[in-house]
Amino acid sequence: MSGLTWRAGSLVALILIFSVVTLGNFVPKEERQQSDFWPDESIRLGLDLQGGIHWVVGVAIGEAVKHELEFLRSNLLEQFEEQRATVQSIVVENGRLEIVGIAPKDADVVAGLVTDMGSLREVPGTGGQAIYQLTDDWNQEIRERTMAQVLEVLRRRIDDPVRGIPDSVVTRQGDDRVLVQIPGGQIDRGRARELLKSTGFLEFKIVLDRADTRALLEARYPDGISEDHEISVEVDPESEQVVSAYLLSKAPDLTGDYLDDARLNWDQQQRPLVTFRFNPEGGRIFGQLTEENIGSQLAIILDEEVYSAPVIRSRISTNGQIEGRFTVQQAADLAVVLRAGALSVPVVIEEERSVGPALGEDSIVSGTRASVAGLALVLLFSAIYYRLSGFYASLALLFNLVLLVGVMSLFEATLTLPGIAGLVLTVGMAIDANVIIFERIREELRAGKNARTAVARGFSRAKFTVLDANITTLITALILFEFGTGPIKGFAVTLSVGILTSVFAALVVTRTLFMLYPGGRTVPHLSI
Repeated sequence: MSGLTWRAGSLVALILIFSVVTLGNFVPKEERQQSDFWPDESIRLGLDLQGGIHWVVGVAIGEAVKHELEFLRSNLLEQFEEQRATVQSIVVENGRLEIVGIAPKDADVVAGLVTDMGSLREVPGTGGQAIYQLTDDWNQEIRERTMAQVLEVLRRRIDDPVRGIPDSVVTRQGDDRVLVQIPGGQIDRGRARELLKSTGFLEFKIVLDRADTRALLEARYPDGISEDHEISVEVDPESEQVVSAYLLSKAPDLTGDYLDDARLNWDQQQRPLVTFRFNPEGGRIFGQLTEENIGSQLAIILDEEVYSAPVIRSRISTNGQIEGRFTVQQAADLAVVLRAGALSVPVVIEEERSVGPALGEDSIVSGTRASVAGLALVLLFSAIYYRLSGFYASLALLFNLVLLVGVMSLFEATLTLPGIAGLVLTVGMAIDANVIIFERIREELRAGKNARTAVARGFSRAKFTVLDANITTLITALILFEFGTGPIKGFAVTLSVGILTSVFAALVVTRTLFMLYPGGRTVPHLSI
């Protein structure tokens, strides 16, 4: 009996705790924050329920093409100098690269060097002048690379869960546009515009000391870290575990203000790496920095997070590379992140509108009515068809709703219009597990088992059927969450949490009620 008392007491405590959390959603935010009784967390409303900002942002692809031609121009100048090929000038104008004043003796060398690049095609020009444009394939590559960079910057600034605006939507729309949706009430329009314009802050710092964890590194300095230094950690993006801790100076040795470009490349063994390029002033500073610190690690820090810390093997000036145990995707991602902190591609808000909360209020009212109506019908059916056992199922269903809303509140989940649909769906599905269990119990009673044995065997035989049915639905919900955006994710979150709480309510709460009555008693018949 002590085990039953502990089990029942734990459920009562859970009900009380989650009831307080659930009721806290109906208390104004200011009152919650000032009170020690109500929790600070609550369910957030999505854009479709509380309104907000809707932007369509255009990306200046033409500027990216111009930037690419400037990059190719710089490379050609260096190669012409190495090959001692004489040209008067190289000009980038109107989306074309013009090589002016080519010495006749060097015409073949110039043409060969341009052809080796593989990204330019020649268009008709006059004598002593060669005109090139980017190939169609390379134009598309630039478009995709630029859009990936813009999305990375905007997501880090707007959709970032720590420093950005929670539950925002930043997604590509067409070839050269980005859709940005920011739920209202979380940020004013002016600040949102500033976030839209800002880029990642990139820093380069020489590593002064390193350890596997922050604790091990701090242990080396029992008197504490000086005010001029700090400890930063590198986190594995897949496992989210700390892989290294670094002692760094607070002042950066170089910032991303001097970085011109970064891109995926391959070494002689066809292993992926990242190449980057500084402007002339950045190249001078970086060359001096690397020359004085050969053999040391150089931490590459983006938004105060260490992204990589390669070893400096030689002096690096304008061009450099980052080697590591990269997959192709990891190297490409690192290049995108570096460009996000350095390359500024002009964007403009082409469409702006405010989504009013009036529709959201109607949706909440309608969704609440639908949920209450569905719940009432389910409770009525359970009580009439399954009698006392149906009453148990009704209590479990009520606890399931309290638990569902409470869990979503604790994790500050976002409720969207499809999320309300998921809530209504959960009400309908929650009784299904109890129906399976009750029918199993009925089968045992028809076979001549007493009430106690029928209940025990009914729950035992139905458990795996209930788990199998709900796990398959949960897998579908997780897929929707992983690949969906915005409202689809809201539906997936509500459905996923609802499945978990429904299984808990059916297998634990309902079973506990049967343990209370009839429990171990001998009864002539079971009210089912």
